[in-house]
Amino acid sequence: MTHNNLLTLTETQLEERIGLRLKQHRLRRNLNQTELAESAGLARRTITSVENGNGCTVNTLIRLVRALHIEHTLDELLKPLPVSPNAIRKAQMLAEPKMKYVSKPRKKPPETSEWVWGDEKP
Repeated sequence: MTHNNLLTLTETQLEERIGLRLKQHRLRRNLNQTELAESAGLARRTITSVENGNGCTVNTLIRLVRALHIEHTLDELLKPLPVSPNAIRKAQMLAEPKMKYVSKPRKKPPETSEWVWGDEKP
């Protein structure tokens, strides 16, 4: 199934497809629901529920995947994502030393003499 087809499915439809696929893997391994449940540490009714498309927790899904030895199906979710160009630039900016600006030397204020009105005689 292509990515575009997955986009058109509802969550319920996806749960049904995942349940069906897990059932197919169970049958290929020649296991009944009780054997799979024991191997996964789950109740048989949980297996029935998942296979009927009623969904499950992530923990239950991981247990089923491991019990069926199909861990490779999780590879796409678990492989590292490529680093975005923005994240690379941000890391570079953090690694670059920050420039310090030197302030100009302050001018000393001119020495002031005592203020006069200008009409006084010295």
